[in-house]
Amino acid sequence: MERIQAAIQKAKEQRGAVVAPSPGGVGGGVGPGRGPLRASQVGPAWAELAAFDPEPRLLARNHIVTFEDVDPAHSHFDILRTKMLRTMQRNGWTSVGITSPTSGCGKTTLALNLAFSLARQPDVRTVLVEVDLRRPSMARQIGLKSPQSVAGLLQGSRSVAESFVRYGDNLAIGTNAQSVRDSAELLMNARAAEGVAAIKSAFLPDIIVYDLPPMLQSDDAMAFLPQLDCVLLVAGAEKSRLDEVDKCEKDLAEQSNVLGVVLNSCRYMSEEFGY
Repeated sequence: MERIQAAIQKAKEQRGAVVAPSPGGVGGGVGPGRGPLRASQVGPAWAELAAFDPEPRLLARNHIVTFEDVDPAHSHFDILRTKMLRTMQRNGWTSVGITSPTSGCGKTTLALNLAFSLARQPDVRTVLVEVDLRRPSMARQIGLKSPQSVAGLLQGSRSVAESFVRYGDNLAIGTNAQSVRDSAELLMNARAAEGVAAIKSAFLPDIIVYDLPPMLQSDDAMAFLPQLDCVLLVAGAEKSRLDEVDKCEKDLAEQSNVLGVVLNSCRYMSEEFGY
């Protein structure tokens, strides 16, 4: 309990500077909308993607609560979504990586919840990319029977249209069917940078969410940092040690912009959080 409370206190102290809302903006939403998208405003790849409709019960079992508004927990992800969007828009950032100190902290679950929460903003084009190439799990969590190959895109052997599926009109999801050897070398290769550029050119996204590998179990996440504008660090309550969080935050800050630290799977909640 003391470790959880210490993490919560640290998050409170850092929260104001990291995710403070932009001047003049309060409450929900994501700022001024563009209105209906014209054909010239939408990247060419959207119409080529295969449509994908997840099974709501499967998502609920896997704690993807933002797909439907049934579970009250979805509001926490919506708040995180809005704070994240405001900070990124204020700084002109479009790409965010989500990582954790070790496995089991829920980074992929958080990335999926953010993606489906963003998808409910009709004027925000979102791309979710799985770059945890050693242990891909996103396709299984959302029930995608024929996973695509983001690794193939980053290797230059697949096109953007072959590497993504589309949910609704404004969320593209790229997953992997199997693990990849020498993944760090792949992520540092010049072809990986070309693949990232191809994603941006094809989708013209407002935000790209990258599900990164854990930081302390390989060098994959650090290898991909040059492709990102900012990073969100996920710590697991009763899972992550504070020295692990501090080390990861320091390493990230040296090479990227730390958007914030999320304490996940916390069973303790003060009365001031929520009604």
